[in-house]
Amino acid sequence: MASEADQIACLVLEEFGKLPPKRRPAVRDNGLHEWVPLSGIVVKGPKFQRCIALATGMKCLPASKLAEAQGVAIHDWHAEILALRAFNRFLLDECNRLSQDDTARSDFLSRRGPSSSVTQPFFWNPDLNLHMYCSEAPCGDASMELIMSSQADPTPWELPTSTPSPLPPTPLTPPQSSAPAPVPSLLGRGYFSSLGIVRRKPARGDAPPTASKSCSDKIALKQCTSLLSSLASLLVSPQNVYLTSLVLPESQYSQVGCTRCFGVDAEQGRMACMRGREWDPSSSSYRTVPFVVETTTREFDYSKRTVAARSEKTAASNLAVAWTADGKVEEGLIGGVLQGRKAFTVKGASAVSRRKMWELAKETARALGDETLVAVLSAATYDKVKEDELLRSRRKVKEDARGEALKGWLRNTGDGTFGV
Repeated sequence: MASEADQIACLVLEEFGKLPPKRRPAVRDNGLHEWVPLSGIVVKGPKFQRCIALATGMKCLPASKLAEAQGVAIHDWHAEILALRAFNRFLLDECNRLSQDDTARSDFLSRRGPSSSVTQPFFWNPDLNLHMYCSEAPCGDASMELIMSSQADPTPWELPTSTPSPLPPTPLTPPQSSAPAPVPSLLGRGYFSSLGIVRRKPARGDAPPTASKSCSDKIALKQCTSLLSSLASLLVSPQNVYLTSLVLPESQYSQVGCTRCFGVDAEQGRMACMRGREWDPSSSSYRTVPFVVETTTREFDYSKRTVAARSEKTAASNLAVAWTADGKVEEGLIGGVLQGRKAFTVKGASAVSRRKMWELAKETARALGDETLVAVLSAATYDKVKEDELLRSRRKVKEDARGEALKGWLRNTGDGTFGV
């Protein structure tokens, strides 16, 4: 009988297998076989289990391009982060569907009752558990041991005294300027003897630097913030929207690395200082909810390892894919925008972009007739929405987690002044 981890992996792999060939990595004209990471979100309940969102991808937007994004270009389309965006889009679409018809029902969300203490109009059904599958170890701290073992000489590198410290300064308050945040000096895969720290997305040494934090760091933070984005958390209570497990292939699992990176209960885990934390229980549903890391024997047909077994000539795919189970999202992305569209034009905006999800959230608030939410979502800029009092608890959660457990986190600023 398949383990639960194998079942979760299979649900994601099966849904990816149903996508049309144009959404899969290709064999290029020069014979190079493409590979790509895959991630998915699986819901398991007493009556059903289902993959509701998945994504592939492995790139992100350079810090120098953030000011041009204008809510159109996605900042980070590594598979894990794109899958989380697709999950939030799925929730927003569910909220919108329910808001249009009082008789509509959802397998995932319910409307809050008039006596509920939470402010959001919807809540995640408490008998449903959320699981995440990743075909590759998340970049950053959870994968450092794997990076070391893949080197010809796995001896940790010494930090040169002639260069700046790889640890960026820890900001006590978010930057007030809309200019892009300074890029930390530590490369995504540089100086792998430095462990348990916040890292940037890895990139080639000659690639433009990015300020996007690693997938390891972003997933670790979700243990405190829930899987909800800012926009989704205006409509859905974060209570119960936390991961139960993270599933990785056996070949991509380092117990030491994952314990250090995600650990809340273990003394050696960097998130241990957040153990048992609750934020304003009377008005907020935020708390620290650790997940377990489990392994699967299943391998993705387009993982780096599987593709390398088929061909000695391999290359990373430039194509990213986002998909949701309700049929609302099934798209290819290149450079953070829809495949075939010009960069940074509104027509190129993905369904999971900031701009499109803000538009959907605003439409939903109007359909609900919720004047408070309509006012918040009618703010002049995206930054103004995120600064609203309704998101104060979420900002506090992020501030505490970043200041205490994920020190050195620099905000990715510069793409919040657009309006819709």
